[in-house]
Amino acid sequence: MPEIGEVARIVHYLRKHLVNRRIASVLAQEDDIVYGKVGCSAAAFKTAMTGRTVLDARQQGKYFWLVMDKAPHPVMHLGMTGWIKFSNDDTGVYRENGKEKKVDDEWPPKYWKWVLKTDGDEGGEVAFVDPRRLARIRLVDAPGEELRKNSPLKENGPDPVVDKDILTVEWLEKKLKSKKVPVKALLLDQANISGVGNWVADEVLYQAKIHPEQYSNTFNDEQIKQLHDSLIYVCTTAVELLAESDKFPEHWLMKYRWDKGKKGEVNKLPNGEKIVHLKVGGRTSAIVPTVQKKTGAVAGDVSEGVAEDGGEGEEETKPAKKGRGTKRKAAENEENVEEPAAAKGKGRGQRKVKAEDADEEDGDMDADAGAESVVKEEKAPKSESNGRRRSARKSGN
Repeated sequence: MPEIGEVARIVHYLRKHLVNRRIASVLAQEDDIVYGKVGCSAAAFKTAMTGRTVLDARQQGKYFWLVMDKAPHPVMHLGMTGWIKFSNDDTGVYRENGKEKKVDDEWPPKYWKWVLKTDGDEGGEVAFVDPRRLARIRLVDAPGEELRKNSPLKENGPDPVVDKDILTVEWLEKKLKSKKVPVKALLLDQANISGVGNWVADEVLYQAKIHPEQYSNTFNDEQIKQLHDSLIYVCTTAVELLAESDKFPEHWLMKYRWDKGKKGEVNKLPNGEKIVHLKVGGRTSAIVPTVQKKTGAVAGDVSEGVAEDGGEGEEETKPAKKGRGTKRKAAENEENVEEPAAAKGKGRGQRKVKAEDADEEDGDMDADAGAESVVKEEKAPKSESNGRRRSARKSGN
């Protein structure tokens, strides 16, 4: 699913083509899931946007929004397959078969939810598309400069790029030691940190030389500093490069994690170090065992089974001991909405999500956009905890 870097790419193009332009007309297709699940409607969106001028486009993690000249303002989340397309530009970040994707010949594009047309001879059209209807489009009636003080943004944690002054080493240390969950689960919980999804979390942990299933409250000061610096580095780089993976550093795990190779082959880094995939609590983590060593306790349901044959599947996770570890319920949205039949075909033309991540990417504990995730925390010692045990986080509007 689109993570912090991909959303930054969308914001970049919105600023390029929409900011300081008046919206002359709006098409909005009624959808009781994409709009309705967050208390909005296509009709309300059309009324609110028509004739308004866009002053800015902004981001917090996986959320992005348009600051209009008058409230309400649209606050959006791409879900798993949502994207923004332009009639006169290509926002595509991924390549298919090594070829650049071209601007859509079909317009409006398939699966559109809204289409905005701007004034002027240079004005084009902008469309929000979502094949699987896991995206969310809402209107927030608040001053533009105070949107982050309102739901759903206020329920989400700091953005590693926008909020560097908040997400300090000291802040991260306090957050890690207040819980007893696998560190990757903590990173994926949008209530803790905004914008980190599956591949970003894996990259952060690889760069920090940390095993994804080690409990969050078991790291020493040096490891916490490494984790913090890696988090800021990976997220900032992804945002600055607008998620163009071709431009990512060659030493990044992300460059090699997707392809396990042909059957019988083992996925490796260029230096020969093996990449393995652990399936834990329904999530797949790509790790390099020679780099990411366990230095403390790990969750009880960790499976050391690794699919080394390069096939499409992985070894099944060993059953967890009752009452221990983490349990992740990766529902596609709060009400377990099924994928519509029409959405099972061709998507938005982005990189097709690999089988190992396709059913997991939307389980990144987003504080709204279609992921209900249950995490069972083991109680940390009182000296390292805030004294509260949160057995589940279910975010609403």
